[in-house]
Amino acid sequence: MIAIIKHIKDWILDRSYVAPVHNPDDPMKKFLIVGLGNIGAEYVGTRHNAGFMVADKLAASCDSNFQSCRYGEMARAKVKNCELLILKPSTFMNLSGVAVRFWMNQEKLPLENLLIIVDDLALPFGSLRLRQRGSDAGHNGLKNIASELGTQNYARLKFGIGNEFSKGHQIDFVLGKFPPEEREKLPEILDKAADCVKAFCLSGPAFAMNRFNK
Repeated sequence: MIAIIKHIKDWILDRSYVAPVHNPDDPMKKFLIVGLGNIGAEYVGTRHNAGFMVADKLAASCDSNFQSCRYGEMARAKVKNCELLILKPSTFMNLSGVAVRFWMNQEKLPLENLLIIVDDLALPFGSLRLRQRGSDAGHNGLKNIASELGTQNYARLKFGIGNEFSKGHQIDFVLGKFPPEEREKLPEILDKAADCVKAFCLSGPAFAMNRFNK
């Protein structure tokens, strides 16, 4: 009977976000950092996988490696008094919220300790914009996360990929790879994005936005 009750409880928790009780005495701040993208070799290096690229750079800068976990791959890293859970969901973009909701519940994290890293067509290539909340702007990954969490009040770091495509070719552009001239600039931009994530965790969103939103 106990096993059945536990199974039912896990089933419920796996399907809804339960906001935890904040513990102000916990000296270690824990954050879930989620880079959005699609799994599979055909998507490596594509614009829509900018979130994965930032997650990879962030983990590497912390000397952390990704390990298989439920709904994706995760690297655990420590930056001063912060623990970063860096997640690359394996659910594909349109179901990103399933992985986000599960790990928010699993780690008992409040919404303010969640940061989503996502590509953005509305920003020029290489631009970074940190926001504490906002609409999904038509992005299927953000749309699913809002649906699974029941709110749009979560932080997101937008990675500009530009919109240099002709009418009717948005999907081809988003799923296309960065051209050579942009790939040359990517390392510096990814470094900056990783620094922005660290600033968000260590000093808060206001500080990070003032420093990195140019």
